[in-house]
Amino acid sequence: MKTIFKVSMLTAAIALTGCVEGKTETETTAAPAAATISFETEQQKVAYAIGTSIGQSVVSNIDTIIKQQSEMDKPLDAELIRTGINDALTANSQMSDEEITTVLKQFQQEMQTAMQAKQEQMAKDAAANAELEKTEGAKWLAEMAKLDGASVTESGLILVQQRAADGAKPTAADTVEVHYRGTLRDGKQFDSSYDRNKTIEFPLSGVIKGWTEGLQLMEVGSKYDLYIPAELAYGERGAGADIPGNAALKFEIELVSIPSQKAAEAAE
Repeated sequence: MKTIFKVSMLTAAIALTGCVEGKTETETTAAPAAATISFETEQQKVAYAIGTSIGQSVVSNIDTIIKQQSEMDKPLDAELIRTGINDALTANSQMSDEEITTVLKQFQQEMQTAMQAKQEQMAKDAAANAELEKTEGAKWLAEMAKLDGASVTESGLILVQQRAADGAKPTAADTVEVHYRGTLRDGKQFDSSYDRNKTIEFPLSGVIKGWTEGLQLMEVGSKYDLYIPAELAYGERGAGADIPGNAALKFEIELVSIPSQKAAEAAE
């Protein structure tokens, strides 16, 4: 039977799990123990391995499938899905091929419409949040510029020294080693090398503008708080799920070393 909507793993995943919609795994009835199988040939092992592999793939996608359907406000009846698969396996389908094709075609169209509406709403929400970040970020940066010891560069970058040092300063062409912690204006952390207990090295020309500029003003051994406007960070688009568009950021940065300068000195 051919259908224009490829349900394959979507329907099978829910059906083969033994999960009833609205219940967690711990709430479902335990499956009976499987009968022991004696494999007499390699081909039997291959057949069983294929079946097991398919089953494991199905099970691994169960939660995702159920969650997706719930988010689209199109919940599926797991019991009926299971019944449909069993009926198909026993050649006892209660719907004709034509009915199945029609139903699945309509379902596919509904899903596409719902997904498009959801994406449009997400885009609107992101745009509204970016506008808020632009306004509130500017206010926040203005307040940070008033901190004791704060210095503001021509680009709008704000630096507050937390620990002084008299080591060398890097250039934009150098590779640096740093420890850092990044937070949003509300204090929410989105990244930290301290949490990983490992410094990072990178070419200073390959990071956001605020880092490239700020680190050139730091000495090895020093530690600064950098308050970075969105245009010197990730701009209107933001970065991933954690950094919204137009977000002003704070980075606590410790300049540990300048590996490229060490390498150049060793080569002399």
